[in-house]
Amino acid sequence: MDAADTIRHSLADVTALRVQQQADPSLAQAVLAVKQWQSRRFAGTYADLMADPLYQGATRFFLEELYSPGDYSERDTQFGRIAGTLQTVFPQAVVQTATDLALLHMQTERLDHAMGLAWVHLPPTPADAARYVAAWRGVGERAEREQQLASVMKLGQDLTRFTRMPGLRMMLRMMRKPAQAAGLGALQHFLETGFDTFGEMARRRGAVEHFLSTVHEREATLMQALFDGDPVACGTQLEATLGLAR
Repeated sequence: MDAADTIRHSLADVTALRVQQQADPSLAQAVLAVKQWQSRRFAGTYADLMADPLYQGATRFFLEELYSPGDYSERDTQFGRIAGTLQTVFPQAVVQTATDLALLHMQTERLDHAMGLAWVHLPPTPADAARYVAAWRGVGERAEREQQLASVMKLGQDLTRFTRMPGLRMMLRMMRKPAQAAGLGALQHFLETGFDTFGEMARRRGAVEHFLSTVHEREATLMQALFDGDPVACGTQLEATLGLAR
């Protein structure tokens, strides 16, 4: 399957999940609650990086583009529309990253959907931390969670590598008006924001490596606690993390 087909199939799977949610308002609300909870958790976990001018942009990019409860349907539509031309416009490395992003998006939506299905049948708890732990364990999928984290790390590494590709930033700038005219503004925004954010951080030696290793270490530690730790202690830890994000 080539890049265009992979992107289209991934987005078709995401659309199918959204159709299921639209047909069941309680499920739709549960999936949204899970996404909102995860966004607040991420903001709390990385409150220190968000407050650091060096890492603030990259942290916000991850929060808004990967961990946000926002509606990505516009970007998905644009992504699907341009899938067939990606291979003729961008270097192969960028095409591969676009494909990886589509697969990560599908994987994240599938896991969030499964969490929503579990969430619906669990009683509300204070701050919903215990509810989140129970839903996580009910869904399981450790290998897929590990793959999801690896994909996030690879995306950050790829964006950093792109900043070292001669002429790519100029290409993105030249595409801005045609992209807007073609209704591809959301996708263009993602590419430019990612390029500029990681490009700025990459100017400081070791900054990107520190940022990505910090995210990997904290997410992996949390993942292990969610799967294997004492559920009460894990819920208490998550409640404390949410307190940082308020």
